[in-house]
Amino acid sequence: MLSRLLASSTALAVATGFTAGMAQADYTLHVIHINDLHSRIEPINRFDSTCGAEDDAEGKCFGGVARVATKINELRDSLTAAGENVIVVDAGDQFQGSLMYTTYKGAVEAEFMNAIGFDVMAVGNHEFDDGPSKLAEFIDAVDFPVISGNLDVSQDDLLAGKVGNHVVLDVGGEKIGIISALAVDTVDTSSPGPNVIFQDEVDAIAADVAALTDDGVSKIIALTHVGLPKDLEIASAVSGLDAVVGGHSHTYLSASDPKRAGAYPTYASQEDGTLVPVVQAYAYSKYVGHLILNFDDEGNVTYAEGDTIVLDASVEADAAIAARVAELAGPIEEMKNEVIGSTTGFIEGDRSVCRAMECPMGNLVADAMLDRVADQGVTLAIQNGGGLRASIDEGEVTMGEVLTVLPFQNTLATFEGNGQMVIEALENGVSRLEDGAGRFPQVAGMKYTFDVNAEPGARVSDVMVADGMGGFKPIDPAATYLVVTNNYVRNGGDGYRMFTSAANAYDFGPGLEQVVADYIAATGGYEPFTDGRITRVE
Repeated sequence: MLSRLLASSTALAVATGFTAGMAQADYTLHVIHINDLHSRIEPINRFDSTCGAEDDAEGKCFGGVARVATKINELRDSLTAAGENVIVVDAGDQFQGSLMYTTYKGAVEAEFMNAIGFDVMAVGNHEFDDGPSKLAEFIDAVDFPVISGNLDVSQDDLLAGKVGNHVVLDVGGEKIGIISALAVDTVDTSSPGPNVIFQDEVDAIAADVAALTDDGVSKIIALTHVGLPKDLEIASAVSGLDAVVGGHSHTYLSASDPKRAGAYPTYASQEDGTLVPVVQAYAYSKYVGHLILNFDDEGNVTYAEGDTIVLDASVEADAAIAARVAELAGPIEEMKNEVIGSTTGFIEGDRSVCRAMECPMGNLVADAMLDRVADQGVTLAIQNGGGLRASIDEGEVTMGEVLTVLPFQNTLATFEGNGQMVIEALENGVSRLEDGAGRFPQVAGMKYTFDVNAEPGARVSDVMVADGMGGFKPIDPAATYLVVTNNYVRNGGDGYRMFTSAANAYDFGPGLEQVVADYIAATGGYEPFTDGRITRVE
Protein backbone atom coordinates (compact mmCIF):
# COMPACT_ATOMS: atom_id res chain seq x y z
CA MET A 1 0.00 0.00 0.00
CA LEU A 2 2.68 2.47 1.05
CA SER A 3 4.89 1.85 -2.00
CA ARG A 4 1.95 2.25 -4.37
CA LEU A 5 0.95 5.53 -2.77
CA LEU A 6 4.46 6.92 -2.84
CA ALA A 7 4.93 5.86 -6.45
CA SER A 8 1.98 8.04 -7.40
CA SER A 9 3.30 11.13 -5.65
CA THR A 10 4.41 13.01 -8.76
CA ALA A 11 1.06 12.63 -10.49
CA LEU A 12 -0.80 13.61 -7.36
CA ALA A 13 1.42 16.62 -6.83
CA VAL A 14 0.56 17.93 -10.28
CA ALA A 15 -3.14 17.29 -9.70
CA THR A 16 -3.25 19.04 -6.33
CA GLY A 17 -1.01 21.98 -7.07
CA PHE A 18 1.88 20.84 -4.88
CA THR A 19 5.23 20.51 -6.61
CA ALA A 20 7.02 17.19 -6.81
CA GLY A 21 9.96 18.67 -4.96
CA MET A 22 7.71 19.40 -2.01
CA ALA A 23 7.03 15.69 -1.57
CA GLN A 24 10.41 15.33 0.14
CA ALA A 25 9.21 16.10 3.67
CA ASP A 26 10.99 16.76 6.93
CA TYR A 27 8.31 14.86 8.82
CA THR A 28 5.75 12.34 7.59
CA LEU A 29 2.62 11.35 9.49
CA HIS A 30 0.34 8.44 8.60
CA VAL A 31 -3.27 8.92 9.73
CA ILE A 32 -5.28 5.69 9.74
CA HIS A 33 -8.95 6.51 10.18
CA ILE A 34 -12.53 5.28 10.21
CA ASN A 35 -15.87 7.02 10.73
CA ASP A 36 -19.54 6.20 11.20
CA LEU A 37 -19.07 2.54 12.05
CA HIS A 38 -22.63 2.56 13.45
CA SER A 39 -22.26 -0.63 15.45
CA ARG A 40 -21.54 -2.77 12.40
CA ILE A 41 -19.66 -5.15 14.67
CA GLU A 42 -20.52 -8.11 12.46
CA PRO A 43 -19.73 -8.18 8.71
CA ILE A 44 -22.09 -6.33 6.37
CA ASN A 45 -23.57 -7.15 2.98
CA ARG A 46 -23.59 -4.90 -0.07
CA PHE A 47 -26.62 -3.10 1.33
CA ASP A 48 -24.75 -2.21 4.55
CA SER A 49 -26.88 -4.44 6.77
CA THR A 50 -25.68 -7.46 8.74
CA CYS A 51 -24.31 -10.23 6.51
CA GLY A 52 -25.10 -13.84 7.32
CA ALA A 53 -22.47 -16.44 8.18
CA GLU A 54 -23.19 -18.43 5.03
CA ASP A 55 -22.68 -15.41 2.77
CA ASP A 56 -19.55 -14.48 4.70
CA ALA A 57 -18.14 -17.98 4.13
CA GLU A 58 -18.82 -17.53 0.41
CA GLY A 59 -16.86 -14.26 0.35
CA LYS A 60 -19.87 -11.99 -0.15
CA CYS A 61 -19.41 -9.82 2.95
CA PHE A 62 -17.49 -6.68 3.83
CA GLY A 63 -16.17 -5.11 6.98
CA GLY A 64 -17.10 -6.01 10.49
CA VAL A 65 -14.89 -5.04 13.39
CA ALA A 66 -12.64 -8.12 13.01
CA ARG A 67 -11.65 -7.00 9.49
CA VAL A 68 -11.22 -3.44 10.70
CA ALA A 69 -8.81 -4.75 13.33
CA THR A 70 -6.85 -6.79 10.79
CA LYS A 71 -6.37 -3.90 8.39
CA ILE A 72 -5.52 -1.30 11.03
CA ASN A 73 -3.03 -3.62 12.72
CA GLU A 74 -1.50 -4.58 9.37
CA LEU A 75 -1.00 -0.96 8.36
CA ARG A 76 0.19 0.26 11.76
CA ASP A 77 2.59 -2.64 12.31
CA SER A 78 4.20 -2.42 8.88
CA LEU A 79 4.56 1.35 9.04
CA THR A 80 5.91 1.34 12.57
CA ALA A 81 8.41 -1.38 11.65
CA ALA A 82 9.60 0.85 8.82
CA GLY A 83 10.19 3.72 11.25
CA GLU A 84 7.13 5.70 10.18
CA ASN A 85 4.92 7.89 12.40
CA VAL A 86 1.35 6.60 12.79
CA ILE A 87 -1.87 7.60 14.54
CA VAL A 88 -5.22 5.77 14.49
CA VAL A 89 -8.35 7.88 14.83
CA ASP A 90 -12.15 7.59 14.67
CA ALA A 91 -14.34 10.49 13.50
CA GLY A 92 -17.39 9.46 15.51
CA ASP A 93 -20.69 7.55 15.42
CA GLN A 94 -19.68 4.21 16.83
CA PHE A 95 -23.15 4.00 18.37
CA GLN A 96 -26.45 2.89 16.85
CA GLY A 97 -27.20 0.77 13.82
CA SER A 98 -27.32 -2.91 14.76
CA LEU A 99 -28.56 -5.30 17.41
CA MET A 100 -25.08 -5.16 18.95
CA TYR A 101 -25.81 -1.61 20.06
CA THR A 102 -29.46 -2.29 20.84
CA THR A 103 -28.38 -5.13 23.14
CA TYR A 104 -25.14 -3.88 24.69
CA LYS A 105 -25.52 -0.08 24.49
CA GLY A 106 -21.94 0.88 23.65
CA ALA A 107 -20.03 -1.61 25.78
CA VAL A 108 -19.19 -3.77 22.75
CA GLU A 109 -17.96 -0.79 20.73
CA ALA A 110 -15.75 0.30 23.63
CA GLU A 111 -14.31 -3.20 24.02
CA PHE A 112 -13.30 -3.52 20.39
CA MET A 113 -11.96 0.01 20.07
CA ASN A 114 -9.70 -0.72 23.04
CA ALA A 115 -8.61 -4.00 21.47
CA ILE A 116 -7.70 -2.26 18.20
CA GLY A 117 -5.93 0.59 19.97
CA PHE A 118 -7.26 3.95 18.84
CA ASP A 119 -5.41 7.12 19.76
CA VAL A 120 -8.38 9.50 19.80
CA MET A 121 -12.07 9.63 18.84
CA ALA A 122 -14.44 12.47 18.00
CA VAL A 123 -17.91 12.56 19.51
CA GLY A 124 -20.56 11.77 16.89
CA ASN A 125 -24.18 12.84 17.07
CA HIS A 126 -25.38 9.26 17.60
CA GLU A 127 -23.21 8.96 20.69
CA PHE A 128 -26.04 10.98 22.29
CA ASP A 129 -28.87 8.70 21.15
CA ASP A 130 -29.43 7.39 24.66
CA GLY A 131 -28.65 10.72 26.25
CA PRO A 132 -25.44 11.83 27.99
CA SER A 133 -25.40 8.79 30.30
CA LYS A 134 -24.39 6.19 27.71
CA LEU A 135 -21.74 8.48 26.24
CA ALA A 136 -20.34 9.01 29.73
CA GLU A 137 -20.23 5.24 30.31
CA PHE A 138 -18.49 4.75 26.97
CA ILE A 139 -15.85 7.38 27.74
CA ASP A 140 -15.18 5.76 31.12
CA ALA A 141 -14.71 2.40 29.37
CA VAL A 142 -12.24 3.39 26.64
CA ASP A 143 -8.49 3.79 26.92
CA PHE A 144 -8.18 6.87 24.71
CA PRO A 145 -9.46 10.47 24.76
CA VAL A 146 -12.87 11.32 23.29
CA ILE A 147 -13.00 14.94 22.18
CA SER A 148 -15.27 17.63 20.77
CA GLY A 149 -14.11 21.23 20.89
CA ASN A 150 -17.44 22.94 20.31
CA LEU A 151 -19.25 21.25 23.22
CA ASP A 152 -19.56 22.78 26.66
CA VAL A 153 -20.46 19.85 28.91
CA SER A 154 -19.54 21.57 32.17
CA GLN A 155 -23.22 21.92 33.13
CA ASP A 156 -23.98 18.22 32.63
CA ASP A 157 -23.31 16.19 35.77
CA LEU A 158 -22.60 13.02 33.81
CA LEU A 159 -20.24 14.44 31.17
CA ALA A 160 -18.48 17.25 32.98
CA GLY A 161 -14.72 16.74 32.72
CA LYS A 162 -15.02 13.74 30.39
CA VAL A 163 -15.13 15.26 26.86
CA GLY A 164 -11.83 16.91 26.00
CA ASN A 165 -11.55 20.09 23.99
CA HIS A 166 -8.52 18.78 22.08
CA VAL A 167 -5.56 16.49 22.58
CA VAL A 168 -1.86 16.77 21.78
CA LEU A 169 -0.17 13.50 20.78
CA ASP A 170 3.59 12.97 20.87
CA VAL A 171 4.36 11.07 17.68
CA GLY A 172 7.96 10.47 16.71
CA GLY A 173 9.14 13.38 18.80
CA GLU A 174 6.67 15.84 17.25
CA LYS A 175 3.55 17.35 18.81
CA ILE A 176 0.39 16.59 16.82
CA GLY A 177 -2.64 18.62 17.84
CA ILE A 178 -6.01 16.91 17.30
CA ILE A 179 -9.06 19.17 17.53
CA SER A 180 -12.71 18.41 16.91
CA ALA A 181 -16.25 19.67 16.39
CA LEU A 182 -19.69 18.06 16.36
CA ALA A 183 -22.57 19.18 14.11
CA VAL A 184 -24.65 21.77 15.95
CA ASP A 185 -27.89 20.23 14.68
CA THR A 186 -27.23 17.29 17.02
CA VAL A 187 -29.87 18.91 19.23
CA ASP A 188 -32.31 17.92 16.46
CA THR A 189 -30.79 14.63 15.31
CA SER A 190 -30.08 13.06 18.70
CA SER A 191 -30.66 13.56 22.43
CA PRO A 192 -27.83 15.55 24.04
CA GLY A 193 -30.23 17.11 26.53
CA PRO A 194 -30.49 20.70 27.72
CA ASN A 195 -27.18 20.84 29.57
CA VAL A 196 -24.85 20.24 26.60
CA ILE A 197 -24.13 23.59 24.97
CA PHE A 198 -23.04 23.82 21.33
CA GLN A 199 -20.79 26.46 19.77
CA ASP A 200 -20.52 27.22 16.05
CA GLU A 201 -18.27 24.62 14.44
CA VAL A 202 -16.04 27.04 12.50
CA ASP A 203 -15.62 29.38 15.46
CA ALA A 204 -14.70 26.51 17.77
CA ILE A 205 -12.16 25.02 15.37
CA ALA A 206 -10.56 28.44 14.82
CA ALA A 207 -10.30 29.04 18.57
CA ASP A 208 -8.66 25.67 19.17
CA VAL A 209 -6.19 26.17 16.33
CA ALA A 210 -5.24 29.52 17.85
CA ALA A 211 -4.87 28.00 21.34
CA LEU A 212 -2.65 25.17 20.11
CA THR A 213 -0.58 27.50 17.97
CA ASP A 214 0.01 29.72 21.00
CA ASP A 215 1.21 26.63 22.85
CA GLY A 216 3.78 25.94 20.14
CA VAL A 217 1.91 23.14 18.33
CA SER A 218 2.41 23.62 14.60
CA LYS A 219 0.88 20.41 13.23
CA ILE A 220 -2.89 20.47 13.72
CA ILE A 221 -5.53 18.06 12.39
CA ALA A 222 -9.28 18.46 12.80
CA LEU A 223 -11.07 15.19 13.57
CA THR A 224 -14.67 16.19 12.99
CA HIS A 225 -18.23 14.91 12.87
CA VAL A 226 -19.94 17.62 10.85
CA GLY A 227 -20.20 16.23 7.28
CA LEU A 228 -18.14 16.93 4.17
CA PRO A 229 -19.74 20.29 3.19
CA LYS A 230 -19.03 21.75 6.63
CA ASP A 231 -15.55 20.16 6.65
CA LEU A 232 -14.74 21.99 3.42
CA GLU A 233 -16.08 25.22 4.91
CA ILE A 234 -13.92 24.77 8.00
CA ALA A 235 -10.84 23.88 5.96
CA SER A 236 -11.31 26.96 3.78
CA ALA A 237 -11.92 29.34 6.67
CA VAL A 238 -9.46 28.39 9.41
CA SER A 239 -5.85 29.45 8.96
CA GLY A 240 -3.29 27.16 10.57
CA LEU A 241 -5.34 24.00 10.09
CA ASP A 242 -3.32 21.31 8.30
CA ALA A 243 -5.92 18.62 7.48
CA VAL A 244 -9.47 17.51 8.21
CA VAL A 245 -10.43 13.89 8.90
CA GLY A 246 -14.20 13.81 8.95
CA GLY A 247 -17.40 11.84 9.29
CA HIS A 248 -21.18 12.26 9.58
CA SER A 249 -22.08 12.52 5.88
CA HIS A 250 -20.89 8.95 5.09
CA THR A 251 -19.03 10.24 2.05
CA TYR A 252 -16.99 7.79 0.00
CA LEU A 253 -13.79 9.52 -1.05
CA SER A 254 -11.27 7.55 -3.09
CA ALA A 255 -8.08 8.08 -5.04
CA SER A 256 -8.66 5.03 -7.20
CA ASP A 257 -12.36 4.10 -7.49
CA PRO A 258 -14.31 5.80 -10.32
CA LYS A 259 -17.53 5.20 -8.35
CA ARG A 260 -16.32 7.51 -5.59
CA ALA A 261 -18.26 10.55 -4.37
CA GLY A 262 -15.08 12.61 -4.52
CA ALA A 263 -11.31 12.55 -4.54
CA TYR A 264 -9.17 11.30 -1.66
CA PRO A 265 -8.05 13.68 -0.43
CA THR A 266 -10.43 16.45 -1.48
CA TYR A 267 -8.83 19.87 -1.16
CA ALA A 268 -10.20 23.11 0.24
CA SER A 269 -8.49 26.34 -0.77
CA GLN A 270 -7.93 29.15 1.70
CA GLU A 271 -7.78 32.85 0.80
CA ASP A 272 -3.98 32.83 0.59
CA GLY A 273 -4.01 29.79 -1.71
CA THR A 274 -3.15 27.24 0.96
CA LEU A 275 -4.63 23.84 0.12
CA VAL A 276 -6.04 21.84 3.03
CA PRO A 277 -6.67 18.10 2.48
CA VAL A 278 -10.02 16.74 3.64
CA VAL A 279 -10.74 13.00 3.90
CA GLN A 280 -13.56 10.67 4.90
CA ALA A 281 -14.01 6.90 4.59
CA TYR A 282 -17.71 6.20 3.94
CA ALA A 283 -19.27 4.26 6.86
CA TYR A 284 -20.39 0.95 8.36
CA SER A 285 -16.89 -0.61 8.65
CA LYS A 286 -16.57 -1.09 4.88
CA TYR A 287 -13.37 0.95 4.50
CA VAL A 288 -10.31 2.07 6.40
CA GLY A 289 -8.76 5.36 5.33
CA HIS A 290 -5.00 5.96 5.11
CA LEU A 291 -3.87 9.58 4.82
CA ILE A 292 -0.18 10.47 4.46
CA LEU A 293 0.84 14.02 5.41
CA ASN A 294 4.27 15.47 4.79
CA PHE A 295 5.28 18.54 6.84
CA ASP A 296 8.13 21.01 6.52
CA ASP A 297 10.13 22.37 9.45
CA GLU A 298 7.52 25.08 10.12
CA GLY A 299 4.73 22.55 10.39
CA ASN A 300 3.16 23.29 7.01
CA VAL A 301 1.75 20.43 4.95
CA THR A 302 3.80 20.26 1.79
CA TYR A 303 2.16 17.18 0.37
CA ALA A 304 -0.74 14.84 1.06
CA GLU A 305 -1.86 11.56 -0.46
CA GLY A 306 -3.62 8.33 0.43
CA ASP A 307 -6.75 6.30 -0.23
CA THR A 308 -9.60 4.39 1.31
CA ILE A 309 -9.07 0.63 1.52
CA VAL A 310 -12.05 -1.67 1.02
CA LEU A 311 -12.42 -4.42 3.59
CA ASP A 312 -13.74 -7.17 1.34
CA ALA A 313 -13.32 -10.94 1.65
CA SER A 314 -9.63 -10.63 0.81
CA VAL A 315 -9.07 -9.12 4.26
CA GLU A 316 -8.94 -11.97 6.74
CA ALA A 317 -10.83 -11.33 9.95
CA ASP A 318 -8.80 -11.11 13.16
CA ALA A 319 -9.39 -14.53 14.71
CA ALA A 320 -9.56 -13.48 18.35
CA ILE A 321 -11.93 -10.60 17.68
CA ALA A 322 -14.09 -12.70 15.37
CA ALA A 323 -14.43 -15.31 18.12
CA ARG A 324 -15.46 -12.64 20.62
CA VAL A 325 -17.99 -11.22 18.16
CA ALA A 326 -19.52 -14.68 17.75
CA GLU A 327 -19.71 -15.05 21.51
CA LEU A 328 -21.51 -11.71 21.89
CA ALA A 329 -23.82 -12.49 18.98
CA GLY A 330 -24.97 -15.78 20.50
CA PRO A 331 -27.73 -14.44 22.78
CA ILE A 332 -29.33 -12.42 19.98
CA GLU A 333 -28.78 -14.78 17.05
CA GLU A 334 -32.05 -16.66 17.42
CA MET A 335 -34.11 -13.48 17.35
CA LYS A 336 -32.10 -12.04 14.46
CA ASN A 337 -32.60 -15.11 12.34
CA GLU A 338 -36.37 -15.30 12.80
CA VAL A 339 -37.96 -15.09 9.34
CA ILE A 340 -40.91 -12.71 9.58
CA GLY A 341 -41.92 -12.62 5.91
CA SER A 342 -40.61 -12.09 2.43
CA THR A 343 -40.29 -9.46 -0.26
CA THR A 344 -40.62 -9.94 -4.00
CA GLY A 345 -37.92 -7.39 -4.74
CA PHE A 346 -35.14 -5.22 -3.35
CA ILE A 347 -36.45 -2.60 -0.90
CA GLU A 348 -34.28 0.49 -1.43
CA GLY A 349 -33.47 2.22 1.83
CA ASP A 350 -30.18 3.94 1.04
CA ARG A 351 -29.74 7.34 2.67
CA SER A 352 -28.87 9.00 -0.64
CA VAL A 353 -32.39 8.16 -1.86
CA CYS A 354 -34.56 8.23 1.26
CA ARG A 355 -33.22 11.64 2.33
CA ALA A 356 -33.91 13.20 -1.07
CA MET A 357 -37.05 11.73 -2.64
CA GLU A 358 -39.76 9.14 -2.32
CA CYS A 359 -38.15 5.77 -1.69
CA PRO A 360 -39.49 2.22 -1.44
CA MET A 361 -38.38 1.80 2.18
CA GLY A 362 -40.05 5.06 3.11
CA ASN A 363 -43.30 3.90 1.56
CA LEU A 364 -43.10 0.57 3.39
CA VAL A 365 -42.51 2.13 6.79
CA ALA A 366 -45.01 4.99 6.39
CA ASP A 367 -47.69 2.63 5.07
CA ALA A 368 -47.06 0.20 7.92
CA MET A 369 -47.38 2.99 10.48
CA LEU A 370 -50.63 4.23 8.99
CA ASP A 371 -52.07 0.74 8.63
CA ARG A 372 -51.42 0.01 12.31
CA VAL A 373 -53.46 2.98 13.58
CA ALA A 374 -55.97 3.54 10.78
CA ASP A 375 -58.73 2.05 12.94
CA GLN A 376 -58.14 4.95 15.35
CA GLY A 377 -59.08 7.44 12.66
CA VAL A 378 -55.49 8.36 11.80
CA THR A 379 -55.19 9.39 8.16
CA LEU A 380 -51.67 10.81 7.72
CA ALA A 381 -48.20 9.37 8.38
CA ILE A 382 -44.77 11.03 8.38
CA GLN A 383 -41.49 9.13 8.80
CA ASN A 384 -38.12 10.87 8.80
CA GLY A 385 -35.77 9.50 6.14
CA GLY A 386 -32.89 9.53 8.61
CA GLY A 387 -34.66 6.88 10.64
CA LEU A 388 -34.20 4.41 7.78
CA ARG A 389 -30.74 2.92 8.06
CA ALA A 390 -30.44 0.15 5.45
CA SER A 391 -32.03 -1.63 2.50
CA ILE A 392 -33.50 -5.16 2.39
CA ASP A 393 -32.74 -7.54 -0.45
CA GLU A 394 -35.20 -9.79 -2.27
CA GLY A 395 -36.38 -13.00 -0.63
CA GLU A 396 -36.90 -13.95 2.99
CA VAL A 397 -36.87 -11.10 5.49
CA THR A 398 -35.53 -11.68 8.98
CA MET A 399 -36.22 -9.71 12.13
CA GLY A 400 -32.52 -8.86 12.16
CA GLU A 401 -32.86 -7.14 8.79
CA VAL A 402 -35.85 -5.13 9.98
CA LEU A 403 -33.94 -4.08 13.08
CA THR A 404 -30.98 -3.02 10.95
CA VAL A 405 -33.32 -0.75 8.96
CA LEU A 406 -34.98 0.54 12.16
CA PRO A 407 -32.41 0.31 14.97
CA PHE A 408 -33.54 3.21 17.15
CA GLN A 409 -36.23 1.48 19.22
CA ASN A 410 -38.72 4.18 18.26
CA THR A 411 -42.39 3.77 19.10
CA LEU A 412 -45.46 4.87 17.18
CA ALA A 413 -46.64 8.33 18.20
CA THR A 414 -50.06 9.76 17.32
CA PHE A 415 -51.40 13.29 17.70
CA GLU A 416 -53.83 15.88 16.40
CA GLY A 417 -52.65 18.77 14.28
CA ASN A 418 -54.13 21.17 11.78
CA GLY A 419 -53.28 21.23 8.10
CA GLN A 420 -50.99 24.20 8.54
CA MET A 421 -48.89 22.24 11.03
CA VAL A 422 -48.57 19.42 8.52
CA ILE A 423 -47.49 21.85 5.79
CA GLU A 424 -44.88 23.38 8.14
CA ALA A 425 -43.65 19.88 8.94
CA LEU A 426 -43.18 19.08 5.26
CA GLU A 427 -41.33 22.37 4.76
CA ASN A 428 -39.02 21.46 7.62
CA GLY A 429 -38.50 18.05 6.09
CA VAL A 430 -37.28 19.39 2.74
CA SER A 431 -35.44 22.42 4.14
CA ARG A 432 -32.00 20.83 4.21
CA LEU A 433 -31.87 18.74 1.07
CA GLU A 434 -28.43 20.05 0.22
CA ASP A 435 -27.01 18.53 3.40
CA GLY A 436 -28.68 15.15 2.98
CA ALA A 437 -30.35 15.77 6.33
CA GLY A 438 -32.35 12.98 7.93
CA ARG A 439 -35.47 15.13 8.33
CA PHE A 440 -36.70 14.40 4.81
CA PRO A 441 -40.39 13.33 5.11
CA GLN A 442 -41.50 9.98 3.77
CA VAL A 443 -45.29 9.94 3.92
CA ALA A 444 -48.49 7.94 3.65
CA GLY A 445 -52.08 9.11 3.28
CA MET A 446 -50.92 12.23 1.48
CA LYS A 447 -49.03 13.58 -1.52
CA TYR A 448 -46.86 16.64 -1.92
CA THR A 449 -44.53 18.39 -4.37
CA PHE A 450 -41.31 20.17 -3.52
CA ASP A 451 -38.99 22.40 -5.56
CA VAL A 452 -35.32 21.84 -4.79
CA ASN A 453 -34.43 25.26 -6.24
CA ALA A 454 -36.83 27.26 -4.07
CA GLU A 455 -35.78 28.85 -0.80
CA PRO A 456 -36.08 26.68 2.32
CA GLY A 457 -39.45 27.33 3.90
CA ALA A 458 -41.10 27.87 0.52
CA ARG A 459 -40.38 24.61 -1.27
CA VAL A 460 -43.58 22.63 -0.70
CA SER A 461 -46.72 22.87 -2.84
CA ASP A 462 -49.75 20.82 -3.85
CA VAL A 463 -50.21 19.04 -0.54
CA MET A 464 -53.02 16.55 -1.01
CA VAL A 465 -54.63 14.24 1.55
CA ALA A 466 -56.57 11.04 1.02
CA ASP A 467 -60.30 11.68 0.74
CA GLY A 468 -61.36 8.25 2.01
CA MET A 469 -62.81 7.24 -1.35
CA GLY A 470 -59.62 6.27 -3.14
CA GLY A 471 -58.75 9.80 -4.25
CA PHE A 472 -57.02 12.90 -2.89
CA LYS A 473 -58.09 16.45 -2.10
CA PRO A 474 -56.14 19.60 -1.15
CA ILE A 475 -55.15 19.79 2.49
CA ASP A 476 -57.17 22.28 4.55
CA PRO A 477 -54.79 24.40 6.67
CA ALA A 478 -57.54 24.99 9.25
CA ALA A 479 -58.83 21.43 9.46
CA THR A 480 -57.74 18.99 12.18
CA TYR A 481 -56.03 15.76 11.15
CA LEU A 482 -54.93 12.72 13.09
CA VAL A 483 -51.27 11.98 12.35
CA VAL A 484 -48.89 9.13 13.12
CA THR A 485 -45.11 9.43 13.26
CA ASN A 486 -42.41 8.01 15.54
CA ASN A 487 -41.80 9.27 19.07
CA TYR A 488 -38.47 10.85 18.10
CA VAL A 489 -40.07 13.07 15.46
CA ARG A 490 -43.16 13.80 17.60
CA ASN A 491 -40.88 15.15 20.32
CA GLY A 492 -39.16 17.58 17.97
CA GLY A 493 -36.35 15.43 16.54
CA ASP A 494 -34.93 16.37 13.13
CA GLY A 495 -36.37 19.86 13.46
CA TYR A 496 -40.03 18.83 13.80
CA ARG A 497 -40.57 21.21 16.73
CA MET A 498 -44.06 22.09 15.53
CA PHE A 499 -45.18 18.65 16.74
CA THR A 500 -44.12 19.20 20.34
CA SER A 501 -47.20 21.33 21.01
CA ALA A 502 -49.63 19.00 19.21
CA ALA A 503 -52.88 18.09 20.94
CA ASN A 504 -53.71 14.64 22.31
CA ALA A 505 -50.22 13.30 21.69
CA TYR A 506 -49.48 9.70 22.61
CA ASP A 507 -45.86 8.61 22.22
CA PHE A 508 -46.01 5.08 23.59
CA GLY A 509 -47.36 2.94 20.80
CA PRO A 510 -45.80 -0.36 19.69
CA GLY A 511 -42.18 -0.48 18.55
CA LEU A 512 -41.76 0.72 14.98
CA GLU A 513 -39.66 -2.32 14.05
CA GLN A 514 -42.42 -4.68 15.21
CA VAL A 515 -45.05 -2.68 13.34
CA VAL A 516 -43.07 -3.01 10.11
CA ALA A 517 -42.32 -6.69 10.70
CA ASP A 518 -46.01 -7.40 11.29
CA TYR A 519 -46.96 -5.47 8.15
CA ILE A 520 -44.49 -7.40 5.98
CA ALA A 521 -45.73 -10.68 7.45
CA ALA A 522 -49.37 -9.81 6.73
CA THR A 523 -48.71 -9.17 3.03
CA GLY A 524 -47.67 -12.76 2.34
CA GLY A 525 -44.90 -11.39 0.13
CA TYR A 526 -44.30 -7.65 0.19
CA GLU A 527 -43.97 -5.93 -3.21
CA PRO A 528 -41.73 -2.83 -3.06
CA PHE A 529 -42.97 0.21 -4.94
CA THR A 530 -43.07 3.95 -5.42
CA ASP A 531 -46.30 5.56 -6.56
CA GLY A 532 -45.60 9.25 -7.04
CA ARG A 533 -46.76 10.37 -3.61
CA ILE A 534 -43.74 12.69 -3.48
CA THR A 535 -42.91 14.79 -6.55
CA ARG A 536 -39.44 16.32 -6.73
CA VAL A 537 -39.09 19.34 -9.03
CA GLU A 538 -35.53 20.10 -10.14
